[in-house]
Amino acid sequence: MHSDFRAVGISYKNAPISVRELFALDEASCRRLLQFIGDLIDITEALVLSTCNRTEVYYSSSRDQSEDLIKLLTLGRELKDINQVKEYFVRYNDRNEATRHLFDVAAGLEAQVTGDLQIINQVKNAYQWAADENLAGPFMHRLLHSIFFTNKRIVQETPFRDGAASVSYAAVELIDGLVKNFNNPQILVLGIGDIGEDVCKNLKSIVKADVFVSNRTEKRAREIARECSFNIIPYKGVCEKFKDFDVIVSSVATEQLLITKDLIGTDTYTFRYLLDLSVPRSISEDVEEIPGVILFNIDGIQDKASTALEKRMSAIPAVSAIIQEAVSEFNNWTKEMEVSPTINKLKNALEQIRREEIARYLKNNTEKESEIVDKITKSMVQKIIKLPVLQLKAACRRGEAETLIDVLNDLFDLEKHPEKLDS
Repeated sequence: MHSDFRAVGISYKNAPISVRELFALDEASCRRLLQFIGDLIDITEALVLSTCNRTEVYYSSSRDQSEDLIKLLTLGRELKDINQVKEYFVRYNDRNEATRHLFDVAAGLEAQVTGDLQIINQVKNAYQWAADENLAGPFMHRLLHSIFFTNKRIVQETPFRDGAASVSYAAVELIDGLVKNFNNPQILVLGIGDIGEDVCKNLKSIVKADVFVSNRTEKRAREIARECSFNIIPYKGVCEKFKDFDVIVSSVATEQLLITKDLIGTDTYTFRYLLDLSVPRSISEDVEEIPGVILFNIDGIQDKASTALEKRMSAIPAVSAIIQEAVSEFNNWTKEMEVSPTINKLKNALEQIRREEIARYLKNNTEKESEIVDKITKSMVQKIIKLPVLQLKAACRRGEAETLIDVLNDLFDLEKHPEKLDS
């Protein structure tokens, strides 16, 4: 099972936002997809990761299930032909390749803005959802905990996570440059999810402007407004206020376009800027038909956090080295797991011999004498088995375990012994 870890998905590297937004999943959709996977596909473990940059499914299966997974992802999408999008999906059918890819994604090496701080929390959420659906088994547990530990090392040992080079920071840095010549710019942040919250916190420290926030859940808007000393606009009716703002930042999770050409209005006497950080998109592309209105979507807002980004780029070799070390350790564990049944059978074969011999020769011993003999013989068995186990694990790392397993099977007739011995 451990050699059958795979992945399939799309990302900003191979799919435009018009395709990615079709497959953007919120928490409820991720959980529903996991349920479908568990019920309909021959998969033992699965993790669904969906961010503004990617939607990917990692899974354990004895065969390539990417076709069925793509079909599940396309359910309910407005597609006349699944072949329209299949070419955008990338498949990782080699365990090492899929494992390394998830390590790189979680670390932020595969993010649009290198080292994006949000991705590791999104991976943690995806892991929790998989566990909730009983689709995170021993392999997945070990893999994700290795990834989390590796991310701690990256934070502690490199400057890769220094600064605030996230998509939200890149957006705020862009805004700062756009409104420098404005007199008291008016800014609206629409949607206070993870990205919207980060935008607000960065706006507070960078941009001098009157900032307003609006969110479906007003309690959340009030919390952020209080923390950042911003103003609140009720979500109901906010559309009527769009014309009043020089900059609108939208990170609303919505299936339909929220900001359209008609809502922006045509009475524009200066430049107005719209930043769409939503996937699926929440701002209609035709707003740019209005003179003076400029739209930026999430694919255009990247590599803006210059100083922090340069630091992160310079730290990539160190980060890659840490990840490679972690991947090697994890691969050694998976190899050892593949021979653990043989190790257990060998231990049980020797333990059975020990018990049989004790039962044969110590029938008339006192309880104290039996305890001493039991202790001595257990110690002897542990010492006898130590070298074969070490040799077997070393052979695993070299990829030569199969021959040694055959030898041990023949010597001790291990096929007759169970992996677990009755107490």
